[in-house]
Amino acid sequence: MIEPEPIHFDDDGAVPNSRLPLLVYRNAVPADADAIETLFTANRWPPAWRNGVHPFHHFHSTAHEVLGVARGEATVLFGGPGGRVLTLRAGDVAVLPAGVGHCNQGHSPDLLIVGAYPDDTRPRVDTRHGNPTEIDEVRRNITTVSVPMSDPVTGAGGALVRLWGG
Repeated sequence: MIEPEPIHFDDDGAVPNSRLPLLVYRNAVPADADAIETLFTANRWPPAWRNGVHPFHHFHSTAHEVLGVARGEATVLFGGPGGRVLTLRAGDVAVLPAGVGHCNQGHSPDLLIVGAYPDDTRPRVDTRHGNPTEIDEVRRNITTVSVPMSDPVTGAGGALVRLWGG
């Protein structure tokens, strides 16, 4: 069984982060976008996009998100401006609970990430930028996002369900 590294971030008053930890899986998936999409789909996280990570601080208050690195590498600041910088490489996966900030700090020219959301996600995934005037609203939104029934990497019996209390 593949075990992720759980990482917690505190609410900073603009980026709410989450009571749930960011989960980082190293060398967990093939370095192939089609294979990552197939795995995520089988585990109830249908792929939504292929691209990179935005180069500005943002988070989603209405959905959890998974990033599967298919090619290249990216240095990403998680948790908002005072968070933690991690390098994600081909084969790595990061599962972000709703509210966890992320910002691309640099990447290789060949970076390709597969992004997905749980299959029970509301129709609209928002993108927030850490506006302090919205913090009460986004905190409320986050409390309504349910824990997924399945881990995007290891399925229904995976670490996410155990670590997030699903």
